[in-house]
Amino acid sequence: MVGSQLLIGFLLAGAMGVAAWHAKSLNSSGVWAAVLTGGLIFGLGGFAWAILLVVFFISSSALSRMFKERKSSLGEKFEKGSKRDWGQVFANGGFGTILVITHAILPGQSWPWIAYAGAMATVSTDTWATEIGVLSRAAPRLITTGRVVERGTSGGVTTLGTLATVAGGVLIGLLAGAVSSEISLLTGIAVVGLAGLAGSLLDSALGATVQAIYYCPHDNKETEQHPLHRCGWPTKLSRGWPWLNNDMVNFISSVFGGGVAVGFWLLLA
Repeated sequence: MVGSQLLIGFLLAGAMGVAAWHAKSLNSSGVWAAVLTGGLIFGLGGFAWAILLVVFFISSSALSRMFKERKSSLGEKFEKGSKRDWGQVFANGGFGTILVITHAILPGQSWPWIAYAGAMATVSTDTWATEIGVLSRAAPRLITTGRVVERGTSGGVTTLGTLATVAGGVLIGLLAGAVSSEISLLTGIAVVGLAGLAGSLLDSALGATVQAIYYCPHDNKETEQHPLHRCGWPTKLSRGWPWLNNDMVNFISSVFGGGVAVGFWLLLA
């Protein structure tokens, strides 16, 4: 039974991966990573787990394409483009994959599902905040000091981006409460929504403090890109820890968001 469910899960994940590749939302490495993570989540978790992952991916891809021309000038800031690679896929879905395997080993436990919902809310809210926040007419401010920074700067936040964060968390919380018997609808919105907000705030805080940020001497700009800026010049570490790139920040934040969701859930239990 488990074998057939896994087979179906991998077939569905493969179909979605190929579709995403044709839509230019994933590159070739991203497709294989999506098949692995999606296949395990679909096959071991079933519909409730799958729907959160699907909604995250579809909404994130759609937001990445919205107002693409207005965002094109920010490409020099971000480490990667709109085509997600294996690192981005594992950063967003890696912790969820660990949790669904845990759920399969411990089928009577509710906390892996709660943590998964919190992790999916975190990666969703972070993407929503980034993709929508950069469209804000108001200049972003660094979350740690309030200093005005350039659009696309890691750790920069706006009111519009924060509202998008709340919206993304509420959506995942609403779905989590609707498709699972583990939590009620209101509890899902509150617990998962707050977890998503907390995880997104941690993501911004890490981006403003210890995430690796590089400097391009040719364009005289800070960037996440390394070893080469998109102009072709080598970049030098400007601040942060070299090993802590944006993918690692996203993964750590998803783990934190999952933990916050479980903590809130236990308090309300």
